[in-house]
Amino acid sequence: MSTMTNPANASKQRWNSRNYVQVKVSVRPELALAFKDACLAADASMASVLSGFMASYSKQPVKTEPVINPYATRKMRRKAVDFFITQMESLTLAEERYRDNIPENLQGSARYEEADRSVDAARNAIEQLREIY
Repeated sequence: MSTMTNPANASKQRWNSRNYVQVKVSVRPELALAFKDACLAADASMASVLSGFMASYSKQPVKTEPVINPYATRKMRRKAVDFFITQMESLTLAEERYRDNIPENLQGSARYEEADRSVDAARNAIEQLREIY
């Protein structure tokens, strides 16, 4: 079995090595995880955030890359919808657990009915998203 390098990856690696310098940063695991989560939530790459901070700290101008529409292709939109569906499923499960843990003597109450409607609405939304995409 031969180990061949993908020409596109090799080209990208050569370009990166000419235009960038790798910097290794050691931080506590919880800080690294929080930083990664914050970058994901802001739809920003960790490298761009760190580069911006480094430029600001060293008082150097930052070269800005053109903003790319994260939903420009159907594949990217599908990925976003899949992520959203996963989040909706997680919320639906949490609401089902909440509803199912309401004591039996309160199962006809407004609180129970509201939770039940929320579960139904979330399931319908997930189903509609799956049909659309």
